[in-house]
Amino acid sequence: MLDVTVADGVGTVVINRPPANAVNPELIEEFLTVLPDLAADAAVRCVVITGTGRFFVAGADIAVMRDLSMPNHIRMRRWIEVQRALELAPKPVIAAINGHALGGGAELSLACDLRIAAASASVGFPEMSLGLFPGAGGSQRLPRLLGAHRAKLLMIEGRRLGAAEALEIGLVDEVVPDADFAAAVADRAARWARLPTATVGLLKRSIVEGAPLGIDEAMRVEWAAVQRVLATEDAAEGLQSFLDKRPPTFTGR
Repeated sequence: MLDVTVADGVGTVVINRPPANAVNPELIEEFLTVLPDLAADAAVRCVVITGTGRFFVAGADIAVMRDLSMPNHIRMRRWIEVQRALELAPKPVIAAINGHALGGGAELSLACDLRIAAASASVGFPEMSLGLFPGAGGSQRLPRLLGAHRAKLLMIEGRRLGAAEALEIGLVDEVVPDADFAAAVADRAARWARLPTATVGLLKRSIVEGAPLGIDEAMRVEWAAVQRVLATEDAAEGLQSFLDKRPPTFTGR
């Protein structure tokens, strides 16, 4: 269900569960196996998540969701662990939204550091039409991204947004013509793979862990991360390259 490749510092995860790349427990468990390996692989400096065909991820598999038993929904709720693994990954993560990102697929994209959408893609939270709401991270991350009122309206109305409208409100970061999509994603991933990876990871964790705290406690979280950054090889390289008036060559360490 997941096709994983690593090349030139970029680990690409292609969700390949036709026809719609719908989420089921097996896909979740495969993600939870793959992501720690990518996080630990020093050869991977950037991670790209994308889908196949017309879909990024169409959301939860409704055939699975029809089982309303609590054990089944506990298994499905492990989708939040996938998102948390992306959010706290010690390297940058790009959601390459090749097609429709709906429900759990839209939630997955929210946990990534950058959302690039093909012009024909769409993003939406249609759970309300099923008598549900975005309960695998969407009801919490979407308000943090767009503000509580706008997020609430999107989730209540369940409206699907085209890529251009999603860009306009900040739900995606970039929209690319379909014909240029693969090249644009590859170019951005290559650029991000040249960043000081460990520093990116520490920045991500500092932001996520500091967000719910008061400013004084959050600053302590930041300072702990800064101390770790200062001990990296890339910090030394970045400062020395500035003095040498040359571009830095980061190794991710």
